[in-house]
Amino acid sequence: MKTEPRNRVESDDATFAVELPPPTSRLARWAMAIAWPAFVMAGVTEGLVFSVVDPSDLTWFGGERMELSRQAVYTLSFLIFWSVISLASSISLMLATLPETPDAPQAIHPRRWPQ
Repeated sequence: MKTEPRNRVESDDATFAVELPPPTSRLARWAMAIAWPAFVMAGVTEGLVFSVVDPSDLTWFGGERMELSRQAVYTLSFLIFWSVISLASSISLMLATLPETPDAPQAIHPRRWPQ
């Protein structure tokens, strides 16, 4: 089954078709808008924290030393930083985005949401 291209480009010299990628879902766009910046900032945060703190000097709340390797501390801290930054970003995005309602008129001011 041959599909027609969704976009046709015409010029004086030639006419050719350009196949556009399928549109991504809103959830996929939100995930990338949250996950990628959070990933980058978790790396930056980890670099800043461990430029000051030595992982072998970390202790539990009772004062006992952690029995984790440096790599384990780096990995766990990166995952914790990534999770916290992702959570903060997702809450910000959720609060900043208006809900989509097909029957709502476009003239409604955003400050009326939520009611």
